[in-house]
Amino acid sequence: MRLRPFILSADFDYIKNWITDERTHAMWSANHAPYPLEKTAFADFLDFIYQKYGDCPFVATADDGTIVGFICCSINPESNEAMLAFVMIDPAQRGNGYGRKMVRLAAEYCFSMLKADAVQLNVFTSNERARKCYESAGFTERHTTPEAFPFGDEKWGRCNMIMKKQDFYGGRP
Repeated sequence: MRLRPFILSADFDYIKNWITDERTHAMWSANHAPYPLEKTAFADFLDFIYQKYGDCPFVATADDGTIVGFICCSINPESNEAMLAFVMIDPAQRGNGYGRKMVRLAAEYCFSMLKADAVQLNVFTSNERARKCYESAGFTERHTTPEAFPFGDEKWGRCNMIMKKQDFYGGRP
């Protein structure tokens, strides 16, 4: 698997249909991204999150070049913590370990290229499959905010998970 920068003109058509309903969309983006995904609005969204947070979008490709995932990375220079966000795997490819591999590659990018001391991400507590994926990648719970996000008649908790550089590299800083 490889990570490479997301290119709207080349990659959008691969990912646009991965989010098929409003619940999945809310789980993925906390309703920050437009739904349904439309090219111009998604481009505007990516520009906004870059301008506001420094988020850079990437795609993950399988060894044969097939796009299997999407993820954004940013760094907070004040805390020297990186943030992974908008993690999405092609539904047809789930269960193949691509989510774990993509998150590990993104964490490695954050540690090696962004020089982060830690990498964090958020996941809704009702998204148990994603949470288990992140745990298998080496993330641990830092804190949970109960009922942080309303969706319909539900209230989802938000779990912040972290991976420290020394843990990623087996105790080495």
